[in-house]
Amino acid sequence: MDSSNILKKYWGYDCFRPLQQEIIEAVLNNNDVLALMPTGGGKSICFQVPALAQDGICLVVSPLIALIKDQLENLKKKGIPALAIYSGMSFLEIKKTLQNAAYGNYKFLYVSPERLQTNLFKEYLPALHINLIAVDEAHCISQWGYDFRPSYLQIADLRQQLPKTPVLALTASATPAVQQDIGSRLLFKPGAAVFQQSFERPNLSYSVFSVAAKQNKLLEILTNVKGSSIVYCRSRKHTKEVAELLLAHNIAANYYHAGLSSDERNIRQQSWVLNKTRVMCCTNAFGMGIDKPDVRVVVHYDVPDCLENYYQEAGRAGRDGKKAYAVLLYTSREIQQLEEQANNRYPEAGTVKQVYVALMNYLQVAAGAGENCSYDFDLAGFTQSFKLNLVEAMYAIKTLEQEEIVTYNESFFKPSVVAFTCGRQSLEAFEKDHPSFSAIIKGMLRSYEGIFDFPVTISESRLAQLTGLNASTVLAQLQQLTRLGIIEYQPQKDKPQITLLLNRMYADSFRINLTNHLQRKAHYISRLSAIKAYINDTSNCRGKIIGNYFGDDDISNCGICDTCIQQKNTHITASDVEEISTAIITIITKEPIGTPALLPRLKKWPQQKIWEVINYLQAEEKITISSTGIFSIKH
Repeated sequence: MDSSNILKKYWGYDCFRPLQQEIIEAVLNNNDVLALMPTGGGKSICFQVPALAQDGICLVVSPLIALIKDQLENLKKKGIPALAIYSGMSFLEIKKTLQNAAYGNYKFLYVSPERLQTNLFKEYLPALHINLIAVDEAHCISQWGYDFRPSYLQIADLRQQLPKTPVLALTASATPAVQQDIGSRLLFKPGAAVFQQSFERPNLSYSVFSVAAKQNKLLEILTNVKGSSIVYCRSRKHTKEVAELLLAHNIAANYYHAGLSSDERNIRQQSWVLNKTRVMCCTNAFGMGIDKPDVRVVVHYDVPDCLENYYQEAGRAGRDGKKAYAVLLYTSREIQQLEEQANNRYPEAGTVKQVYVALMNYLQVAAGAGENCSYDFDLAGFTQSFKLNLVEAMYAIKTLEQEEIVTYNESFFKPSVVAFTCGRQSLEAFEKDHPSFSAIIKGMLRSYEGIFDFPVTISESRLAQLTGLNASTVLAQLQQLTRLGIIEYQPQKDKPQITLLLNRMYADSFRINLTNHLQRKAHYISRLSAIKAYINDTSNCRGKIIGNYFGDDDISNCGICDTCIQQKNTHITASDVEEISTAIITIITKEPIGTPALLPRLKKWPQQKIWEVINYLQAEEKITISSTGIFSIKH
């Protein structure tokens, strides 16, 4: 099928959105492509359609497990076979997945970037008939960007193994410098194409308010703007406090952050998606991959640290094309705190070394060991044990990530997995000798296709429903079957994880690249300056400021942000002067009148314009104002 037929068959659309078809055609012509498309712009279709139009499998590199799982589920609903490999999967699970990708009828293999350099992946790579490499969140490859992930640099090695396979890099937010860096680090071939959708959002009104009491302003906004809403907060503590404030004022709200269990996050997210919860108060852990078009307002209760994050998060409002609002609240103290953040975010080399040594001791890793090992990790417990400052420790660990020493997954979740480890004849013999296990064995075989051949994700609660057993019995029997060598059962995990990318270094040999560390700090300070300039600018269109920041120089004034409206209200034309003058003189010719009675009769115009005309009429001696504030015609 051609691209249009594929779009119609699987998505039900008659036509592509702007630039989608051009991007798809460039990919099908074997060109490397960088696609810059705003949040909700339909990036996934740009690699899914050309992958379905060709033989072979599309390799999708994506950094977020939640996003991978969401896309897999969406493809599954469309009847499109897809697989995924990410951190936390066992060797057996990964091997079975790669075998299926190489020899099965699958069209997509989603891979988190750190898996690309494993020996197992390299071993199977020649057997994978890869027709396209799609790099999602491509800005992560640039260490000058706002979300640098060193594991993305490994994609360049992949290109050398697959020199004829085109690469499609996708991102919603990359400055011109980062765009250039993406092409360079992904080894784009000559003739690579760059497609950039306009950053113009004609239905989204941006506003910035300096307020003494954010609580009152937030309540005012949510009272005036009805409908589904998001309130972004910087800290987990804030999310709960703001949700409780809204609930106290009878606004249906809840809070969301990475510290909640996966089940709890899913329940709260679903409640919001279904409009049972009107307002979600959250950290930036919320929103990625959620396609909810009817969000009417996104409020940033705390100042974000860069325009990239702000644009992505604010852009979750008004995806249905109807009027929506993006509001940023700030205090002067927050602006000062922004300036102090650079030193916190980029700690000194001595601090990073101290945290590294403490981390290795906390995880009980022996010197010269630990490479590719993953550990459950409690940041709060770690800092308490070693009497470290929590913020310093957190950013020191992020520095260790940037130096490709560890990876830290704060919101790691791995569902329960089962694989049969015995042969079919052995299983039949076991069932005869142990009939009490028959219900759960048959339940798994009937419910999970392929479970006898490779590990599959299971739900203990669903198994309980299907077999009529209670949940505790299901759990106990799964554990017993594991001990008896019938299955391998791995219960779900829902804890943050640290993975070591290198063996533990001796303290004397520990080093970080100080030059790169300081350059990343300088770029961070530059991003802070950009968000501060956005906040403080009261004369330029906010949509235009954002568009220009990302290299969209053709963007026009939006006409609906706070600064554009202010400009409209204060700019007075000759026809304004004539109309307002006529109205004032008509009113006060009939009778002298005071300000409280005059202004309501002129509500068609902004008060600033009315006062300008009043001053003009006084200067021209056409009207007078008495000591008691009464206007009258000058005779």
